[in-house]
Amino acid sequence: MGRHWEQRDEATVGASVEEVWDAIATGPGIDSWFMGRNEVESGPDGAVRTSMGSFTMNSAITEWDPPHRFAHRGGDGPDGRFIAYEYLVEGRDQGSTVLRLVTNGFLPGDDWEGEFEAMKLGGAMYFATLVAYLDHFAGRTGQPVTVSGPPVTDWPTAWAELHRALGLSASPRVGDPVRATVPGLPAVEGVVDFVNSHAVGIRTPDALYRFIRGYFGSIVLGHHLFDRDHTDTTQAWRSWLDGLPA
Repeated sequence: MGRHWEQRDEATVGASVEEVWDAIATGPGIDSWFMGRNEVESGPDGAVRTSMGSFTMNSAITEWDPPHRFAHRGGDGPDGRFIAYEYLVEGRDQGSTVLRLVTNGFLPGDDWEGEFEAMKLGGAMYFATLVAYLDHFAGRTGQPVTVSGPPVTDWPTAWAELHRALGLSASPRVGDPVRATVPGLPAVEGVVDFVNSHAVGIRTPDALYRFIRGYFGSIVLGHHLFDRDHTDTTQAWRSWLDGLPA
């Protein structure tokens, strides 16, 4: 049977309309808060390409009205699967901006519920990351760091060990302080700025760290580092993940 779905998000951010547009409609801007590496071929006949390792997701731009409206839609799979995004940007007084995002798509099959729940939770995390970027790092370009850990056999244990390694309680809350040690890297010192059952987000003065319960069975890191050297960062985080009980 499958399911058509829609998710709506809205936030007022402390960034200008132009800064919001750069964040949602340019490759370096999207790199600063979304997954993987991104490229935008601008214009009404353009495309958005998101690459994760050897996989690239292509979306056709369906609305291009800078700096107020931007939409793109992935192609339909053989089973009808697709996902589409529409951003609406509206300036407000004193340099703030209202950002609205409508995400919709289709999930095929009779077992769509698990994937739908994961997509809802993941979508909430990415929108919160976009808001955090616009409130704290607007105008700066983040370097994405994406790392997958080993397969997880016991999610409750793995998630508890992740929280422990970050210096957090079993039930962290937004605002909780974080201090974590990753051999070979500066200490991670910041605060929890997002949490749900599938993700933990941490903000520091120079980074947005995202720890995600991957849909395919491993903990995935989707970090964004600002104005700092990220040489050897990927290997350091991979070794750190490998050291967590799975």
